[in-house]
Amino acid sequence: MAAPSPDPATWGEAAARQVVDYSLRRRARLAEVNSGRIGIGEVCDANPYLLTAAEFHGAPSDISCPICRKENLTLVSWVFGDRLGQASGSARSAAELEQLARKHTDFSVHVVEVCRSCHWNHLVRSYVSGLKSQPTRTRKMAK
Repeated sequence: MAAPSPDPATWGEAAARQVVDYSLRRRARLAEVNSGRIGIGEVCDANPYLLTAAEFHGAPSDISCPICRKENLTLVSWVFGDRLGQASGSARSAAELEQLARKHTDFSVHVVEVCRSCHWNHLVRSYVSGLKSQPTRTRKMAK
């Protein structure tokens, strides 16, 4: 069996949709830090749970941390959905995301970039994944 693809676009029916990219918000936030309007302590505030998730479930990126420039950022994917049960609200690897997407209907994924050195973190993108739910038909009763 081939290794799962980290690119949701290759998952067929379970592909990512309703994608929201937060790169403009990220750029604005970094501009505020660079101008001194926001302190580094306000943006380098990753909690221990996020840092642990980055270590065990994160995917390395080739993007250097924009704050400390000591290491490359790690991407952590969080899943949320009513039909996911205990998996909802947890970090998942690319392989786990693909498995969930092939088994469950519509759930959201939030991808966060994290620097494990200085604790910078920022929401990179969000999207809906999983099997497309079928619209329910309702019958109207005759009067």
